[in-house]
Amino acid sequence: MQRRDFVLGAAAAAGWLPARAADAPGWNRNAFSARTFADVVKALGGGVAQESKDVAFLQAPEIAENGTSVRFAAESRVPGTTQVAFVVEKNPFPLAALFDVPAGTDPSFTLHLKMGESSRVYALARAGDRWLYAVRNVTVTLGGCAA
Repeated sequence: MQRRDFVLGAAAAAGWLPARAADAPGWNRNAFSARTFADVVKALGGGVAQESKDVAFLQAPEIAENGTSVRFAAESRVPGTTQVAFVVEKNPFPLAALFDVPAGTDPSFTLHLKMGESSRVYALARAGDRWLYAVRNVTVTLGGCAA
């Protein structure tokens, strides 16, 4: 490791420099650059995702008054879940969040997402080589993703 790389890494870790997602280890550029739900699943290493009652939204509004911060909660009841993702179909870059689930961890997540317009939102779970999802239609009355 060169001194410059060490100093820049230490400065970023200390919060003196902004961290960039593109430099994060394990960041999947293809998945976060995908433009459709099917392309996201493919970029994450899956084939065709199947809708499942074992992946569920615990909280998802039918109507969001403001798309800048919409709260979602979802869980996977599928044994062996290793990843959970949230996909907002009509956002410019649909993959909004991707979580790795360590063994023995409850695959349940709550987060706020930005939505540019009314859209279907997917909670996508990986268990082994299967991709399963739940979907909700959310109507946004005031958009949050200005292009």
